[in-house]
Amino acid sequence: MRLALFDLDETLIAGDSASLWLEHMVAQELAPATMVAEEQAMMSLYHQGKMDMHQYMAFTLQPLAGKSRTWLDQQCQHFAEGVLRDRLYPEGLARIEWHRQRGDVLVLISASGEHLVAPMARMLGMDHCVAILLDEEQGMLTGQTRGTLSFREGKVARINQLFAGHPGVWQESHGYSDSHNDLPLLRAVAHPHAVNPAPGLRQVAEELHWPILHWQLAV
Repeated sequence: MRLALFDLDETLIAGDSASLWLEHMVAQELAPATMVAEEQAMMSLYHQGKMDMHQYMAFTLQPLAGKSRTWLDQQCQHFAEGVLRDRLYPEGLARIEWHRQRGDVLVLISASGEHLVAPMARMLGMDHCVAILLDEEQGMLTGQTRGTLSFREGKVARINQLFAGHPGVWQESHGYSDSHNDLPLLRAVAHPHAVNPAPGLRQVAEELHWPILHWQLAV
């Protein structure tokens, strides 16, 4: 088994899906505009490697508490098709297809919520989707998360959970990410790639002679 693990935000798409989704919710009057500035402050901590992901998810999921999962899935499908699709990097799509032709197992793995990541995984024809799981009771969202968060070391843990019983799952695996928060994942794979890397990841990639890829949106 050969895994091809792709991060979503700032790796396959230009932008962060969670931030864009919050802006979308504000525009649709589903969330107060005051949330944007606080979310941006949290994202600044993310880029510094200091974010508390539990706190971030609890904050950004507040507007969804009490909503039905069916409603959310419909909203996010439209959001993915109408907003995120146009932000996909053509080079990223080509790399996915290269792995597909090789017969690799394609995994979209993200520290964003599953409501945002799953529609993109379907759109991209991924074999698996690994994202932060949303808690629900009788089909209604609680505004909380459940399980291991797919963030930092949590991404490695979730892959080990998903492919438990497959020895050597990391052998010949490829990984793609822009963020130093994904260093645990990139160190775990056999073939790490830094895509449009943030400064912290670029420094490590240069030191360890990892390939650095520069993907751009089509003009």
